[in-house]
Amino acid sequence: MGRYVIRRLLQMIPVFIGATLLIFLMVNVMGDPISGLCGDRACDPATAAQLRREFGLDKPVWQQYVTYMGNVFTGDFGTAFNGQPVTELMGTAFPVTLRLTAIAVVFEVVIGITLGVVTGLRRGRPIDTVVLLLTLVVISVPTFVTGLLLQLLFGVKWGLTEPSVSAGAPPTELILPGLVLASVSLAYVSRLTRTSIAENRGADYIRTAVAKGLPRRRVITRHLLRNSLIPVVTFIGTDVGALMGGAIVTERIFNIHGVGYQLYQGILRQNTQTVVGFVTVLVLVFLAANLLVDLLYAVLDPRIRYV
Repeated sequence: MGRYVIRRLLQMIPVFIGATLLIFLMVNVMGDPISGLCGDRACDPATAAQLRREFGLDKPVWQQYVTYMGNVFTGDFGTAFNGQPVTELMGTAFPVTLRLTAIAVVFEVVIGITLGVVTGLRRGRPIDTVVLLLTLVVISVPTFVTGLLLQLLFGVKWGLTEPSVSAGAPPTELILPGLVLASVSLAYVSRLTRTSIAENRGADYIRTAVAKGLPRRRVITRHLLRNSLIPVVTFIGTDVGALMGGAIVTERIFNIHGVGYQLYQGILRQNTQTVVGFVTVLVLVFLAANLLVDLLYAVLDPRIRYV
């Protein structure tokens, strides 16, 4: 196991460099970031040249990338155009989005897997049909529609929660946004679990466990569920990074100043340092989540061994 982890960590290095290089190049072709610093009026040539020298934008792109990566490995993600270090923006944004993502993942795991197990064991029955229709509706409706609708009902009409999240973003105020963020993924988890449960119910090892006279609950939890959760764990693991990076719509609806908000502001103002810095951390989150998923395979299925 230890050798496998070391090998995977070494494999992450070229992936990390390639992903950050691609992101750096894409952000640098979005437009001239200096033009956004001068407002509606164009910067005069002298001011523009000075700003480019100050932020290192007068150098070739490859040299900018090498300098940036060298600073990243020392913990310096650069400075935003407002003069605030990007690490300070991360220090305020990532804790909020991590809490939001954690709540969303809890909804995925608890509700999604529960519905998937129930419908997988009762395939073809009325509850199976109802859940399939509901999940199809959730997948079909855009997230911003779901968010605005739940905000209107729970926050405005019924008064069960605040319409927008306060500056501190306490976990109690993030429950509704977390549900909105997890809605589509929750529907996919439910359908994926249902399909996996239904397929494994007829497997030989399940029939053998039943023939041995094992209790139904033990057959489901110790044999059927553990093997059926492997594709579900894969989806949830890769979805963690997607939830953190894709929370822009949810955070805009509920006025949450997290990663999505900072990315939106960075893209809007063509703030290269902010966008690249935040996305670099998200790349690390994706890589770490994929490694954790691979390690969980051995926990769920004892037949899987890493050498």
